[in-house]
Amino acid sequence: MIVPFGTVVIMYIEHHIDIDASPSIVFALNVDVERWPALTPTVTSVARLDEGPLRVGSRTLIKQPGQRPSVWTVSVLEPEQRFVWGATAMGIRMVATHRVEPTPTGARNHLRLDLDGGLARIIGPLLRRKLIAILATENEGFQREAHRVAAGGSPGRVAEM
Repeated sequence: MIVPFGTVVIMYIEHHIDIDASPSIVFALNVDVERWPALTPTVTSVARLDEGPLRVGSRTLIKQPGQRPSVWTVSVLEPEQRFVWGATAMGIRMVATHRVEPTPTGARNHLRLDLDGGLARIIGPLLRRKLIAILATENEGFQREAHRVAAGGSPGRVAEM
């Protein structure tokens, strides 16, 4: 499979969740990367390396538990639909896709992580279950916050996990 950065994917992990909130609310949570540490325990800290809204070329330093910080660079951004970004760590190229689609009751949030590079063949299968759990946890955080915002909560105030 070819991904936006033109590499061949060694493995990928996907998770989706249906959310009873509008696609615009769900997409806004996906691209508001600075709020992620409050939405999910899988992200420790986020530092945008540029100003303004997330856009193609935007760079963000993300720290996740048990991992070294990685700089993620946006390669695709289709407003209200999806964004794709990538990073390299320990010789593994990671490309993450966040895609939102409308459903009859709200939105479906798709998270996908593509891995390639020499170590991906070795480490990918060993970490597969953990990576699936991480994507599920992140989606649950998006779902919880989207439900809160859709129920009239302020988009700027994050609910307690």
